[in-house]
Order: sequence, then structure tokens, then C-alpha cells
Amino acid sequence: MAVAQGVRGCLLRGPLRARPGRSCSSGAPVRQQQQALVAAPAPAHELPSTGRKGFLTEHAAPFSAFLTDSFGRRHNYLRISLTEKCNLRCQYCMPEEGVQLTPKSELLTTQEIITLARLFVKEGVDKIRLTGGEPLIRPDVVDIVGQLYKLEGLQTIAVTTNGINLARLLPRLKEAGLDAINISLDTLVPAKFEFIVRRKGFHKVMEGINKAVELGYNPVKVNCVVMRGLNEDELLDFVALTKNQPLDVRFIEYMPFDGNKWNFRKMVSYKEMLDTVRQRWPDLEKLPCEASSTAKAYKVPDFQGQISFITSMSEHFCGSCNRLRITADGNLKVCLFGNSEVSLRDHLRSGASEDELVQIIGAAVGRKKKQHAGMFNISQMKNRPMILIGG
Repeated sequence: MAVAQGVRGCLLRGPLRARPGRSCSSGAPVRQQQQALVAAPAPAHELPSTGRKGFLTEHAAPFSAFLTDSFGRRHNYLRISLTEKCNLRCQYCMPEEGVQLTPKSELLTTQEIITLARLFVKEGVDKIRLTGGEPLIRPDVVDIVGQLYKLEGLQTIAVTTNGINLARLLPRLKEAGLDAINISLDTLVPAKFEFIVRRKGFHKVMEGINKAVELGYNPVKVNCVVMRGLNEDELLDFVALTKNQPLDVRFIEYMPFDGNKWNFRKMVSYKEMLDTVRQRWPDLEKLPCEASSTAKAYKVPDFQGQISFITSMSEHFCGSCNRLRITADGNLKVCLFGNSEVSLRDHLRSGASEDELVQIIGAAVGRKKKQHAGMFNISQMKNRPMILIGG
């Protein structure tokens, strides 16, 4: 199995322990479970308590040139869409008329997902997020998490979910190695929930959030897309959720994708949201965070949780972008808002070697632009609906 160079040459064997505490307000998780390193035979002794994340950071190989673009951005975060299907029909994600689904034979198989994940991890990716569609409707999602957990060098496995199936599956997902959870929830009003997602299920989502807290996930991230005239009046109610629970409520600016009828008037900017929150909590504190974070984080003093703002439209974070995406049909997207894609599936199925795949990936990363085209230009560009990208 491919592993980070420092681990590959290491003669240690023994359990790795997670580092206690965090250095970033984003609450970036580290592995809590123990995991053994397999290496050349040698006298066994235990690694120090700095744990898996610290050990891998200290002994990491030089970052892959293939995942570094022409602007020096290192892409260590991979988002993999497991399916195009979803059990909700969110207005900002899927056109009202639905989408044409890719035939099953053209979607990545489980083995292809793991093969590509292993390749990216070998080149320097240390965080993988599973998306969709709705990833938790894929029957083998627990097995996929378990196989990803075995990849040496991978520090974080996360999932973004609508929460409908979360309470039922989370105990097994946690046991398999799931580190972090983002749950989509755009309203705290059950009737409005049905209007936004065109389905029932509000109480199941709340049950999923509560189950995540119960099982010790901290923070539990709650993604809220804010749309004018629909849910901007609930900002303060969402902030109040963080008072007694370890939640990170992330307010996301409404973004344009095919079929979601985006227009500028519907978008509530970060600064407008922040002003609304500060009127209620004037002592709101700004929190520090990692350079590559997409979120601007804040905290109400004495609240257990925090809030964040994802400012993709009003204050883009392209300069520190470290993300790549693989769609459910196997296309590599180097930018969420770009329409340029490369089919890794086709190269994989045509028998491309690992070195050839790395060259193809490197060429795509090398073509990544300095920044996206801006919200008005994006709204006129041809791109996939969000459900066919995977977030």
C-alpha cells in the first residue's frame, strides 16, 4: 500500500494516538481511533502521544508537484461524489424538473473510488470528503469509509450529508473511521423545510444532528444556505443553536449553478449577515483559522459552539484554495465554478498506469485559474447543477 515517504521508510510498528486538542477554530478533526503502521520488520516500540497527525506531518514527504498549481497552491483536500442521486430536491441544488442521471455503468465503482483515493493520498492529499447527491444513500458507504481509513497518510475522512439517514448509519460510520460531519439544514421551521427541499424529513435531520453530538463529534458542522426572502430571517435562531451544543453553524452565500434560478437579489452577503448577528450579539468574537479555510469563524462569548460564513461570492478565497473534486462519473474538477473537467474514469478503464494518471491529474491542476470568474459571470456560464458536481 502506498504511504507517505516518511512512513514508508519508518521502522516503527505500534498504535498511533490522536493529538489532544486543536490549533484552529475550524475544529479540524484528527483521528481519534488507534491505527497501526505496517512497515519493514523491526523491534516494536510505541510512537509518542503526538499521534497520527503529528507523526505524518513531521515525517511527510515533500508535497507532490503534480498537486501544486502554477500559483503555488497545494491541493491536499479531495472531495469525492459517491452518487448523483438524492432523497431530497433542494431548490438551490437541483432544478425543479430534476436532472438526467448518469447510467450506473458510467459511474465510478467502489474499487475505482478507492484506487483514485489511494493515488491522491500517495501524492499528498490528507483529507477526503465524501459528497453527493446524498452520499449516505449509497449502499456501500460504510465499506468505502472503512477502506479509506486504511490509507496511510490520510488524516481526515469527512462526509457532507442532508442528514436524513444519518442517525441510523452514524454509529457504523464512526466505527468504520468517519472523522467529521457536515449536515445541511436551511431552516428550523418544519413547513419551510418541506418547501425548500420539496420533501418531508425535518425531524430526521434534527435526529441526525443530535446523534452526531451524542457520539462525540465536535464540532458538528451545520451548513445553511442563506437566501433572501426565504430564510434570512432565521439567522439569529441558528446562532442560538450554538449556545449549548458543539455546533459550527456555517452560513453559506447563495451560489449560482445550472437550474437553481440564481439572481443577485436573492443573495445575502457575508457582511449583511454579520451585521445582523452583531446587532443581537455586539461582542461577537472573530476567531483565527488556517490559511486554506473557506470559513470566516466567529463565536458568541460563553457559547459552546461557533458560527462561520462561507463567502464564495462576496469575498472569494481562491488564493488559498486547496480543493479538488471528483464527480460521481469520474471527472476531475479543479474548480467548483469552472466548467473544465478531465475524465479519470475513462483513463482508468483504458488501462492507464499510475504514473500516467498522475501526469493527467498534474496537467489538469496546472491549468487551474487564479480565481473564479465572479458571481455575475458564473451565473451566465454553463456548469453542472450542484447535485451533479458533489459540492
